[in-house]
Amino acid sequence: MVDKPDAIALLKADHRKVEELFEQFEGAKGAAKKQKIALEICLELTVHAQIEEEIFYPACEGKVEEDLLKEAYVEHDGAKVLIAEIEAGGPDDDYYDAKVKVLSEQIEHHVEEEEKRMEGLFSQARKAGLDMDALGEQLAARKAELVADYKANGLSKPETTTLETVEV
Repeated sequence: MVDKPDAIALLKADHRKVEELFEQFEGAKGAAKKQKIALEICLELTVHAQIEEEIFYPACEGKVEEDLLKEAYVEHDGAKVLIAEIEAGGPDDDYYDAKVKVLSEQIEHHVEEEEKRMEGLFSQARKAGLDMDALGEQLAARKAELVADYKANGLSKPETTTLETVEV
């Protein structure tokens, strides 16, 4: 039997993959190569944000600091705006590389907020006693479903609806 990652291990693995893709983008030469990597970053982040918003964050409601959860939703919305612009543009656009760089910086901050050792979202969720194994299974199943769907039908424009549902 293969060990399935718990929710936090799965989400952290996503973080490491995206960090690696951002590094590849920085070192990439040629417009086609840059665009391919940028679109892969967009896919990974879109799927990651969606599984967090559909499964992980709702499981955290009432169990972690409310402000931290609200910030996470807002950070996702900021990233979705840049993702949409990157997907709509191309490497010849004046601000293409800058948008990918700013997205990288936003994600780096977001990952730090989630992964902080003591007060981070993941740490708080684990301390609250959430069933990380069950959540991990749900996240992995939904992720596989979304990736298959996006590969079959292309990336749909990420929805930035979370701010409408979260009272600010």
